Amino acid sequence: MRVFAKRACLESGWARDVSLTLTGGRITAITPSDRAAPDDVTVDTLLPALSNLHSHSFQRAMAGMTEFRKQGRENFWTWRRLMYQFLDHLTPEDVGAIARFAFMEMQEAGYAAVAEFHYLHHAAGGQVYEDPAELSGHIMQAATDTGIGLTHLPVLYTYDDIGQKPLAGGQHRFGHTRDAFDQLMTRCKTMVTNMPADTGLGIAPHSLRATSPEDLAAVVSDYPDGPIHLHIAEQTKEVEDVKSVLGARPVEWLMDAAAVDTRWCLIHATHMTDAETRAVAESGAAVGLCSVTEANLGDGIFNAPVYLQHGGRFGMGTDSNINISAAEELRMLEYSQRLHHRQRNVLAAENGATGETLYHAAAKGAAQSLGRDTGALKVGNWADMMALNSAAPTLCGLTDAQLLDGFIFAGNQRLITDVWSAGRHRVQEGRHVAQDEIVAQYRRTLQNLMKKID
Repeated sequence: MRVFAKRACLESGWARDVSLTLTGGRITAITPSDRAAPDDVTVDTLLPALSNLHSHSFQRAMAGMTEFRKQGRENFWTWRRLMYQFLDHLTPEDVGAIARFAFMEMQEAGYAAVAEFHYLHHAAGGQVYEDPAELSGHIMQAATDTGIGLTHLPVLYTYDDIGQKPLAGGQHRFGHTRDAFDQLMTRCKTMVTNMPADTGLGIAPHSLRATSPEDLAAVVSDYPDGPIHLHIAEQTKEVEDVKSVLGARPVEWLMDAAAVDTRWCLIHATHMTDAETRAVAESGAAVGLCSVTEANLGDGIFNAPVYLQHGGRFGMGTDSNINISAAEELRMLEYSQRLHHRQRNVLAAENGATGETLYHAAAKGAAQSLGRDTGALKVGNWADMMALNSAAPTLCGLTDAQLLDGFIFAGNQRLITDVWSAGRHRVQEGRHVAQDEIVAQYRRTLQNLMKKID
């Protein structure tokens, strides 16, 4: 396949009239061209597509269901109780249908790949399926059906809270001992061999709350390859509880206890001191920011200026999937900083455009976090690409350097015409090629779920 772009944002900068050759899902040549060949796919403006570095796909079905105040002070912890009640009703088929819909929306919103932080493992009450990777299988099938690139992250979730408190209620669907987790990972490794070549596998010790120091150290040692993702310091209560039990703040404790490096992605890391922020930045790890979910849950504001001043790497995730939008995640990140610091263009590079700074940093940070050869349009990378219509009214008056500002701060996914995931051209003319079928199945799933919940 060849793609002809009237304008492309290459690793070396903006270029006009270029053709990209795709072979085996990778970019194998980038050449100047006067015009498109007859069989070329022609687009207006071509960009490296982002990867979504943090998703719990099943939560997409909850969007809009938790925005009702009834418990005095609503926060993450009250939201979590409602989430547990919801997932009691999910069947494996429901999980697959919801994931297909969420993955389709991600592609239409500009994401070529996703890291699925997958902690829903068992049936209601904790009953183990005959296949320990039953629900992982439905996630992988959803990725295959939609064509999105997948880095699957099975979660080790052993305890209710810090101090090794036993699992309770809905958490029984998540729980694993280390031995059971090893069985899950063994099965997932086999399943991944039947997936597309760009599929990745990593591990996700859920958090310092849901694992023990011993289990965390063991699982990191047992799986020396692939990404390691971990929720950390999302809530002030979490910080206080971890300090009371482990004797240090979560990030402080982790940086001392583990060899945190480029394999690691620390999700949220919202509440860090300046010293912790510098330590994470200098470790080479990435931080997984989920600005829309963090705002929705009232988590707090990430210490972004200090982090970026020290060379910190980051990517964006959709987490609860309440609003799947690559542009909105980046917009919320910058706007939260503007509100907090009462300045404009807080995260821009010196004498640089904010949109380009955010977009390219997020593309590279997420690629690192997924362990995926992507994040830039260059020979050898997976062909993860997004095309915009620069003739749209929102963008038509902007220069090359302003296009990403327009997309992030004034636009939305209606500007996206095409998305490729490792060369799989599943979004065309702004729609996923299987949208009608996926949406119909999702509607049926939600209708049946609502009957059970009522």
